[in-house]
Amino acid sequence: MDNLTHSLVGIVAAKAGLEKLSPGAATVCVLAANAPDADIIVLAFGDRWDFLQHHRGITHAIVGVIGLAFLVPLIFYAVDHFASRFRNQAPTTKLKGLLIASFIASATHPFLDWTNNYGIRFFLPWSQKWSYGDFVFIVDPYLWLILGGAAFLLTAKTRFYKTIWALIAAGLSFLIIVSPRGNALPNPRLIAILWIVVLIALIVLFVKDAGERWGSRIAFVAIALSLCYWTFLAFAHSKAVARGSEEAAKIATANGETVARLAAMPRPANAFRWDCVFETDRAMYRFELGLMDENPAGPPVRYAKPAPALLNTVSQQRPGRVFLGFARFPVMQLTDPGCTTRTLVQLADLRYTEPGGSRGNFAFELPIDCPRER
Repeated sequence: MDNLTHSLVGIVAAKAGLEKLSPGAATVCVLAANAPDADIIVLAFGDRWDFLQHHRGITHAIVGVIGLAFLVPLIFYAVDHFASRFRNQAPTTKLKGLLIASFIASATHPFLDWTNNYGIRFFLPWSQKWSYGDFVFIVDPYLWLILGGAAFLLTAKTRFYKTIWALIAAGLSFLIIVSPRGNALPNPRLIAILWIVVLIALIVLFVKDAGERWGSRIAFVAIALSLCYWTFLAFAHSKAVARGSEEAAKIATANGETVARLAAMPRPANAFRWDCVFETDRAMYRFELGLMDENPAGPPVRYAKPAPALLNTVSQQRPGRVFLGFARFPVMQLTDPGCTTRTLVQLADLRYTEPGGSRGNFAFELPIDCPRER
């Protein structure tokens, strides 16, 4: 998930009671909820392929999360003690309370990241296997509203925090209502109206001192609503997998193929439309599925599996090797199938895009010697 969502989860968890464990526990919750994404430091020492290889790596695995859950409060505790000595005051933080808060907040990060289709490698360094929840899109405006609304009501008590929340609300409102990214959402006008209505409701609740009157109950309601939302998405995902499997079997049978595996992946802010990607013994397919529709929207996209010679040629180069280790549904095609010396091979992960597109590390071109076998 995006770091805003991770931060909001940390704030809400703190306001649900973890902040009472020790002074500074609320800050530790936010830091711990984001700590696994410290793997971004790889970009300072390597290139984008290093990042693709190591992102959601050891810092997101069970062993890494446990290590960070210890490290964050220990550093915070040590800094507080050093600052207390400098100020000639007694330290205020409680290490046990910070550790408990950190472990709970840290555990939310791999869970949230697992829910989407990017995946998590829980058992690094012993296993490179990826696990995918596939039922929550990596950025979800409904979670921003639920968790952000609760966090706003419970923390906007000073002019500084009011200003911060005003800036966050303005930035997110621009993304949802004005920017072209908002048009990618289903029924963008309806979502924009919903967004505005909820913001107005939150402002009214703030003026009525809802945060002071209801306190931690707001945090628990936000957590309960989030869990209900996730449950609904998980249910919709199970339906999408069932429907997608039926359609995939029809498509594969029509081409004389057998389905090997299938994934149904969410679209932003839409529990009723899913992208289905499946693999057969000879090809990779992608099609759009509407749970309220009788048939898939349009014909499926099909990419034949590459010949062993092409796959071997691509894997000999570092970008290709790293990409194939990450990609869940890798597809590729030659820009010049009839080449005799050198050409480009277009690679893509079909869960995100198709060959020939340009989408970060999920689609790129690699120069290769023309394979001798087609």
